[in-house]
Amino acid sequence: MSKTVLVTGAGGFIGSHLVEALVDRGEEVRAFVRYNAFNSWGWLDTVNEDIREAIEIFSGDVRDPNGVRKAMRGIDVVYHLAALISIPYSYHSPDTYVDTNVTGTLNILQAARDLGTEKVVHTSTSEVYGSAQFVPITEDHPLQGQSPYSASKIGADQMALSFYRSFDTPVAVIRPFNTYGPRQSTRAVIPTIITQIASGRRTLELGNLHPTRDFTYVVDTARGFMAVADSDEAVGEVVNVGSGFEISIGDLVDLTAEAMNVEVSVETDEERKRPEKSEVDRLYADVSKAEDILGWTPTHGGRNGFKKGLQKTAEWFSQDENLQHYKAGTYAV
Repeated sequence: MSKTVLVTGAGGFIGSHLVEALVDRGEEVRAFVRYNAFNSWGWLDTVNEDIREAIEIFSGDVRDPNGVRKAMRGIDVVYHLAALISIPYSYHSPDTYVDTNVTGTLNILQAARDLGTEKVVHTSTSEVYGSAQFVPITEDHPLQGQSPYSASKIGADQMALSFYRSFDTPVAVIRPFNTYGPRQSTRAVIPTIITQIASGRRTLELGNLHPTRDFTYVVDTARGFMAVADSDEAVGEVVNVGSGFEISIGDLVDLTAEAMNVEVSVETDEERKRPEKSEVDRLYADVSKAEDILGWTPTHGGRNGFKKGLQKTAEWFSQDENLQHYKAGTYAV
């Protein structure tokens, strides 16, 4: 049976893809977008008209408990994605990360507890693990706050789990690994590489090239969110969603250039490098728990799946109507 669902952060990269997937499977979707004077719905402004007509827009701010409570009335399932996500921005504005990521999550949880919400799917991040102490990284890996961003997400995750343990609030935590795909911000490395190439550059400006990441195609991440919402076994649990494949940033540059049929070189931009102790050197997901309790596996897993997703992503960014949304080459903090 279809549910009435709320997606916070609905105008963002992952949120907009999740909204599309939920509408496609027949859910009644209320999309929580951050209030702004331009009446912009973020990426939801660009989705197909049938998607926009099928959703209810709620403009507000997750930091406002009264607005959150109003948005959650009549909702069965909350997908809580709203967050500040940029690691560099968290270095000089950490207070805003606590306000949005921790207090915003608390507002969702308090409302869910009081309103009797059927389930809350809370969004974590692989950054909470810090540099891998062992691989592949299971959900039992120690948590390490190596940036104010990751520390705020650890706090939000633990707040969510504390409500399950203290009040039986039906919360499940999904922990995506480095989601990529169309609409992603150039605060992430794949759009940074692609937009520089698509705009004509052949010498790219990047930060550290040695770290490895487990990149997950956005369609798989959206499927993971819905699988967590559908699973009774996921309540009170943390579940990794990844591709089961790791690649260094340096090798990623070569693979992207190959997908776009160009040759490139890289210059290190010191501004783009994280502080040494803050850099996360390796992320590589163990997704066996997702398979066991959700029946979820990535459709773009392994090297071949990643190449397929990377090709789709490059094709989307290379279209003029999409590339115009980005300031290629400008460092996005």
